[in-house]
Amino acid sequence: MTDAAFQSDFLQTMQARGYIHQITHPVELDAAAQAGVVTGYIGFDVTAPSLHVGHLIQIMLLRRLQQAGHRPIVIMGGGTTKVGDPTGKDASRPHLTDATIAANMASIKGTFERFLTFGDGPSDAIMIDNDTWLSTYGYIQFLRDYGTHFTVNRMLAFDSVKQRLEREQPMTFLEFNYMLMQSVDFLELNRRHNCLLQMGGSDQWGNIVSGVDLVRRVDQKPAFGLTTPLLTTASGAKMGKTVGGAVWLNADALSPYDYWQYWRNTEDGDVARFMRLFTDLPLDQIAAFEALEGAEINEAKKALADATTTILHGAEAAAAARAAAEGAFERGTLSSDLPTIDLPSAEVIGAMLAAVATRAGLTASNGEARRLAQGGGLRLNDEAIADGARLIEAADVNADGVLKLAAGKKKFMLVRPV
Repeated sequence: MTDAAFQSDFLQTMQARGYIHQITHPVELDAAAQAGVVTGYIGFDVTAPSLHVGHLIQIMLLRRLQQAGHRPIVIMGGGTTKVGDPTGKDASRPHLTDATIAANMASIKGTFERFLTFGDGPSDAIMIDNDTWLSTYGYIQFLRDYGTHFTVNRMLAFDSVKQRLEREQPMTFLEFNYMLMQSVDFLELNRRHNCLLQMGGSDQWGNIVSGVDLVRRVDQKPAFGLTTPLLTTASGAKMGKTVGGAVWLNADALSPYDYWQYWRNTEDGDVARFMRLFTDLPLDQIAAFEALEGAEINEAKKALADATTTILHGAEAAAAARAAAEGAFERGTLSSDLPTIDLPSAEVIGAMLAAVATRAGLTASNGEARRLAQGGGLRLNDEAIADGARLIEAADVNADGVLKLAAGKKKFMLVRPV
């Protein structure tokens, strides 16, 4: 089905912005989205205290659903996290305690309030913990009620299982049940909230199709699935992963400045695509940015960083991040909004520059820092230092009590000896 064939605002927008990879019943879903409010959901297991940029496209799916006048449901995987999604993994996830799961859930919840409007209106979002129903099932009851609707033959054929077995990596029986649990989530949401649509990444296709089939088979009611394409950067890297680790969405895990910088450093070939996926910028404005060439593409990257950071952290934080970055990169000025690390004075004053740069997280090792210095890429207070063994002196600390370190053209850190 082409974008011209879609009649609903929701699917037209989804197609135009590049979100659609697969849909189980496109004609029926399009008709349902035209006829009234469609309730759709995505589940998020709570394996860490923060979500990361790899989750962002799924959050944006819920945002697009709500912007089109439909109702999003955020499922917090309090139940499924106890099992762990085996998709794309070669080993079982570590088992988390109930207390850790609860703490992670509490830490994550606020992120969704930045992207969605919650409330009691027909298109207002709601948030539900799937442990609400999963924990109530007895083992025999669960197997009798739902086990008969899944064949081992079909489950073994799904990529999430097949690829794991082909790599000769063990899959526990606990993990094998994850698909059943996710399918039951859809059935419960359909019964409780008339939820018609489950969305997710392309790696979730097997789980989503199983849920759609379960709703249609058990209750003979409409149910739909939609997935997004596998998201990689123009150079083929996995979205959301950097040398420094995951790009977290919680401000206490990654500062608004670093979040802004992540988007500012987007590869040229990804700028317009990421604008369509991760911002609310109008398509005609994105097309104008897409036409920029040469150094002008940097203005598009700043616009992308501004828009993404504004949605997550607010306009004030985005403006402060941009001002700090422009000051550091373009004017050589300091700002309190630059990333700052406090280190014991004994580990800074009298220590080698290479060691301090590594301790501050700018380089992976002292050897890397020394090589960077030899190539002119390691700077102390905006001065290139060719000798990584150069000792930090008390006089290097400025009037604000910090050292300004830079590794290459894009990584800055203020070091405060304490």
